[in-house]
Amino acid sequence: MFRRKVPVYLFTGFLESGKTTFILDTLAQDYFATGERTLLIACEEGETEYDLKSLRQQNIYVEFVNEEEDLSPGLLNKWDVSHKPKRVLIEFNGMWKIDSVMEDIYPDCWQLMQVISTVDYTTFSMYWNNMRSMFMDQMSVSDMIIFNRCDETAKKNELRRNIKLFNKKAQVAYDYVEGFDGNSLSDELPYDLDADIIDIEDDDFGIFYMDAMENPDKYGGKTIRCNCLFFRPAKYPMSKFVPGRFAMTCCADDITYLGFVCNTENDIDLPERQWITITADINVEFVKDYHDRGPVLYLKDIKTGTRPEDDLIYF
Repeated sequence: MFRRKVPVYLFTGFLESGKTTFILDTLAQDYFATGERTLLIACEEGETEYDLKSLRQQNIYVEFVNEEEDLSPGLLNKWDVSHKPKRVLIEFNGMWKIDSVMEDIYPDCWQLMQVISTVDYTTFSMYWNNMRSMFMDQMSVSDMIIFNRCDETAKKNELRRNIKLFNKKAQVAYDYVEGFDGNSLSDELPYDLDADIIDIEDDDFGIFYMDAMENPDKYGGKTIRCNCLFFRPAKYPMSKFVPGRFAMTCCADDITYLGFVCNTENDIDLPERQWITITADINVEFVKDYHDRGPVLYLKDIKTGTRPEDDLIYF
């Protein structure tokens, strides 16, 4: 018998952080506005209100939860039966404990797919300095964190580093008055491209890998230093290996190895998956394994490295 599977999208953030506006914008996007029967559960009411009549015409049904203790398995099962949704969006109250919606409170056919958090950039410092534990509780489970209402004073690297202190897997994006910036890699990187030796921090290896593979000419002639794993494919000679890291691209079942071709002057024989710290020059060449031009490392120095606290990188 076919069993209905219902994806659940959870939106977190403090009051007036832009959750309702972001949800309405999402519902209006072509990829989301497909007419599927949608249940929207609102756990707080901000300045922006839902137009219930208009949403109903789009096959979107809104239910409200006013008290934290009311958000229970019994209530969600009741709405699953009465609405039979194809998908569920939950606008969570920023003052409630996030654990209450991360535990097993959902009907069997509901599956939590993504947690998206919004942050008002203009009030971020206040929450970060005075209510840090509550802020971290809200954002620690997020897959994406969006800073709203950014202006030219927003220091994206600093905001990103603050988030990565307690949530390494979250994608961080910025919404400016001028428009949305979901991919800021091209204009601001968390390391100094003009340094004599570009030091790649453990948490930044994923960004470095993506940017170097997408924009190899930017890195030609540069020297980098990073902590990574030793790996040599069976077909490679002893003077060649592939330093890199394991990455979780979407879930625990989707882990892949990301690395660069690296040439050495002398043969190197190390145990597989040993942590190493390398310093290497970068040249841009056509590489058969890349199926294109890409960054090739030329080893200058290699030392025993240290396993990071979290040895996975995230996207």
